[in-house]
Amino acid sequence: MSIFKSIDLTKCPEHIAIIMDGNGRWAKQQGEMRLFGHTYGVEAVREVLKACVELGVKYLTLYAFSTENWNRPKEEVDGLMNLLVDTIANEVDELNENGVRLHSIGDENQLPEACNHELNIAKKATEHNTKVNLILALNYSARWEILNAVKEIAQKVKSGELKPNEIQENDFCSALSMPGFPDPELMIRTSGEYRLSNFLLWQIAYSELYFTDKLWPDFKKEDLFEAVLDFQSRERRFGLVSEQLK
Repeated sequence: MSIFKSIDLTKCPEHIAIIMDGNGRWAKQQGEMRLFGHTYGVEAVREVLKACVELGVKYLTLYAFSTENWNRPKEEVDGLMNLLVDTIANEVDELNENGVRLHSIGDENQLPEACNHELNIAKKATEHNTKVNLILALNYSARWEILNAVKEIAQKVKSGELKPNEIQENDFCSALSMPGFPDPELMIRTSGEYRLSNFLLWQIAYSELYFTDKLWPDFKKEDLFEAVLDFQSRERRFGLVSEQLK
């Protein structure tokens, strides 16, 4: 029996972020090359997207490729880029069927031209969808994002648009990669690793963190439901005490 019925749909997180980890280890368990795991990881993305539609989650951010991932073996990186291009091109119809709008964050100037081409096509094709906003973090790192925001703020100070003593949190947030998007309430990492790996460090300041031993290709709808159910069991105080919330 699905645990979906145990979830309070009025208290689901509006924004979930996921570090999709474990593709390589999963492939090794199957006696295959690492890219085999990345290929099967695409099915887990489909599962999670469908679960988000059922739950009414409005934003889903997936850590698809970090700036550090370029340091992996060239064969794996090239395979990942080709897989990314093919996946984006092939998933547009299903994204539209599920009401999913595609966005991306990260230093896209460093991505292959074919990747950016398919990204732009998919973004345009899905721009009117309203059920779920799917945000792919591609060639992304939180330190890169924060440094870019600092540079943007510094430029505004230099031009006289801002005074240093007038800089507010909202000014900084607007210079980050996801202006206008709510911060994730729930951050999930698969594969049993307990670290954030340079992912959305500013935005997850008050996110609930959920770690699972499941490798990403094995992560199914029920696993997301379980994470949301765990989220709903927690008391989110934001610096207050329990009595104040009550």
